[in-house]
Amino acid sequence: MVSDHRLVSERFPRSSKYHAEWVMASVSGGANSLWLTEWLAPALNLRPGMRVLDLGCGRAASSIFLHREFGVQVWATDLWFSTSESLQRIRDAGVEDGVFPIHADARALPFATEFFDAVVSIDSFAYYGTDDLYLGYLARFVRPGGAVGIAGAGLMEEIEGPVPDHLREWWEPSVWCLHSAPWWRRHWERTGIMAVELADTMPDGWQSWLDWQRTICPDNYTEIKAVEADRGSHLGYVRLVGRRRIEAQLEEPIVSIPAQYSKKPLLRTEE
Repeated sequence: MVSDHRLVSERFPRSSKYHAEWVMASVSGGANSLWLTEWLAPALNLRPGMRVLDLGCGRAASSIFLHREFGVQVWATDLWFSTSESLQRIRDAGVEDGVFPIHADARALPFATEFFDAVVSIDSFAYYGTDDLYLGYLARFVRPGGAVGIAGAGLMEEIEGPVPDHLREWWEPSVWCLHSAPWWRRHWERTGIMAVELADTMPDGWQSWLDWQRTICPDNYTEIKAVEADRGSHLGYVRLVGRRRIEAQLEEPIVSIPAQYSKKPLLRTEE
């Protein structure tokens, strides 16, 4: 029998243990969620039994990986993908006692405040976390001192002018949500909520991006051509880890305004 060496990488020894067919069947976005999770996890200081929110988990592959590799309890939360499908994948992986699929919008999470020891978001955070108010909302769900970590597609540096010619065919308005590690650091630090411990880029991350696209979607010519031409000058993978400051004062979200109507004259002539 010929060995399947697809998605095997010396850089990601934990991820390389997982069968390529399983990984490819779990695809929910444009990046290998196991590679990014393996890259992010060491910076989070995860310990068995911790409660972890996997926000925007897609088909829960990263959640299964986190539980199997680090022994944490994971709430696999996503808006777009079926919790029933994720549950079957979780059961087949033998981790039903430690991975719990949740259907929820990132802006309407159904959890108690300070419930989680850590929050991770794999190639998802850029779609909602650029909102200036979002970090204050999300931080309520992690205990003081708990970690929030994100990893995903990003920029090596901000593009201040026009989109470079070699990226223009692939670029669309939604791609402007991608940002650089320094941008994310500033975005979090200025709130005073998070003490940022790490903000960096994956060495030769563009090559991992390219390897993944060539494996799962070889007919995605436009994106492959863009990444090949760019060679890491603009595109790659970005990682950010912060811890909720113990002294940070978080505002309670406004969910409703009490009715306080009292009738007043409409026109001055009615006085």
